[in-house]
Amino acid sequence: MTQYAFIFARGGSKGLPRKNCKNLLGTPLIVYSIETALNVVNIDKVFVSTDDPEIAAIALAADAEVIERPKHLATDESPEWLSWQHAINWVTSKYGEFEQFISLPATSPLRSVQDVESAMEKLNRSSADICISTTPANRSPYFNMIKETATGNVELVNTNSTSVFRRQDAPQVYDITTVVYVAKPNYILKNNSLFDGQVTHITVPKERAIDIDDIYDFKLAEVILSSKGQLC
Repeated sequence: MTQYAFIFARGGSKGLPRKNCKNLLGTPLIVYSIETALNVVNIDKVFVSTDDPEIAAIALAADAEVIERPKHLATDESPEWLSWQHAINWVTSKYGEFEQFISLPATSPLRSVQDVESAMEKLNRSSADICISTTPANRSPYFNMIKETATGNVELVNTNSTSVFRRQDAPQVYDITTVVYVAKPNYILKNNSLFDGQVTHITVPKERAIDIDDIYDFKLAEVILSSKGQLC
């Protein structure tokens, strides 16, 4: 089975400018994802899809192959799903068809090799089209999440859950993380979004599920990495 890892990294970023090449404990953020992918034994190649020359240079130096992403797929409004399709077509035209697509967003530097391997194995064992990563949610639409009504009052997001009086009685819900996505390439090419088909998931602990969107996320990642004794 041929399995390729993909890291999608635009040059533009509003929440934390230039975050994908910003040094995290002395290492560019994107390199964490590249190194994790390179350490997964069953991943055959690692690709970085980017529109940015600096990110491309960092990726090449870290032993990833660069896919030049078209500018129209690198705007704030561009669905990443379209970049996934572009990358699959690019790789297929150069190397032929492959069986497993693994997306490792650059904004999740705390993932482990085991997280990636678990998602790959989960998809292989299941009949699903895609495996996503999740972490247990702090809030629940069955218990302590509300929405404002047209009259200005508030009510539970899930109004059918009024019989749930304790958090422990509410169904377990999860937050989607950016740790790892594993899919069959044809599923991505033939559909338009994540939940068009059968979706399975793995769970990861919160400390490995940080998604760096702003400087506060970045600082938290620094603290966690430092506490683990990781050196630059």
